[in-house]
Amino acid sequence: MAAYDFTAPRLYIDSPLLAGAILPLDRAQANYLLNVLRRGPQDPVLVFNGRDGEWRAAIGQTGRKSAELTLLERTRPQPGKADLHYLFAPLKSARLDYLAQKAVEMGAGTIRPVFTRYTQGEKLNTERLRANAIEAAEQCGILAIPDLPQPARLPAALADLSLERLLVFCDEDAAVSDPIEALKQAADPGAPPPLAVLIGPEGGFAAEERALILERPNTVALSLGPRILRADTAAVVALALVQSVLGDTR
Repeated sequence: MAAYDFTAPRLYIDSPLLAGAILPLDRAQANYLLNVLRRGPQDPVLVFNGRDGEWRAAIGQTGRKSAELTLLERTRPQPGKADLHYLFAPLKSARLDYLAQKAVEMGAGTIRPVFTRYTQGEKLNTERLRANAIEAAEQCGILAIPDLPQPARLPAALADLSLERLLVFCDEDAAVSDPIEALKQAADPGAPPPLAVLIGPEGGFAAEERALILERPNTVALSLGPRILRADTAAVVALALVQSVLGDTR
């Protein structure tokens, strides 16, 4: 990713971006710029929408609690979306927020909740999931907002993966002592296939679920080490391993 201005606040705005466009801010965004950050007309703001790259904008205050942005110039072109799917069993809300943010930071292009037998709960706030993904993108200079498909039961989520996509199954019972070597043997690091990473719930996968996953072609079971990790910790470890061996941080 190209170097960019870390000092300017970044906002996601779901509107077409082009030079000279005037974008009204919603109340929360205006309050954030004017009152929280104390930004004024001379202060730069960076804007992105996940489609048109990143743009530098000028602030225009239209009222005591309202503002708009005028787009000046594009600072970065829009990159392609990362072809890494992250599948996970939903967690309790606070840890789910963390998990969503870290998945975006680690380069997931698709984030999909998957319900399993031991998933802690099936009440999932998808709007909150999206908000956390956008917040992570805003803070980390990421221009592509990940796709957020509807949650699915495990069999349906597996069926939706194309067979050419390598599924990295994080399995505490896997007999693999070297996860890096296992990834190298599963795919050529010089020409890796599209990737997916699957993390289960804190209770692990049921026996029939493990069998279903391992029956899928183009699947590698991966141990994350001798310790049992929390599901949100396992997500960061697994994504870091996959990205370093087969992904975009090689």
